[in-house]
Amino acid sequence: MHVASTTTSSVALHRGVFSSSLRKRHGSRDVVVPAQNATTSTTSMRTTRCEPEKDDDDDFEDDEGREGLKSRTLSAKQSLVATSLAVTVSLSTPFAALADRGTEMRLPPIDKDPNRCERAFVGNTIGQANAVSDKTLDLRECKYDNVSVKGITLSGALMVDSVFDNSDFSETVMSKVYAKTSSFKNVNFTNAVIDRATFDGSDMTGANFQNAVLTGVSYEGANLTGANFEEALIGDQDVKLLCLNPTVVDESRLQIGCRN
Repeated sequence: MHVASTTTSSVALHRGVFSSSLRKRHGSRDVVVPAQNATTSTTSMRTTRCEPEKDDDDDFEDDEGREGLKSRTLSAKQSLVATSLAVTVSLSTPFAALADRGTEMRLPPIDKDPNRCERAFVGNTIGQANAVSDKTLDLRECKYDNVSVKGITLSGALMVDSVFDNSDFSETVMSKVYAKTSSFKNVNFTNAVIDRATFDGSDMTGANFQNAVLTGVSYEGANLTGANFEEALIGDQDVKLLCLNPTVVDESRLQIGCRN
């Protein structure tokens, strides 16, 4: 049996009719789509990639997804801002009253030891500048005049409503001393180290802070009339607060470095 040799494929197609097919990928399936070829009778095959059709539900889901993403992003940003504010507030809140100027401190009852005021002449021999001790150095309501505690470490001492007028506090270490509403008139603080101490409402008229170190000290409501700050090492914030004190005038302002 003779087979015609003019056939170019197993399927004979006439000119002007569909002579080839397109292979189109739809999802994971291949579908054959007839393509019209008017110029040749030779069967040709070509493959094209088409995007899957999207219906209205897909568009709605995409929009909904984008809105959800925006909402989650906004919530995350708000949470981050809230956390930052909380951290800021937390950091600005004093851990202890002594760390914050003007903050009231809850004090323990006054020591009933009848000789407690005498400890001022011994001082704190354990904690040094960190104010750590085996017993509170309680000098509240102690009344002295013209005494010497030169070179004594009084760190952490409670000196509320005390009187030490005309006394020698030169070379003392007074870190974290709490001495509100006390009297230190004409006291010699030469070469003393006074750090993170509180003298709110105290009378320090004529006090001599020559060559002393003054850092983190609170003088709110203190009377510093005629106080001497010559060659004192004063922290930047302390300078600002001292210059705002209305009793710091004339020569004292010049020594501190007040601008006006």
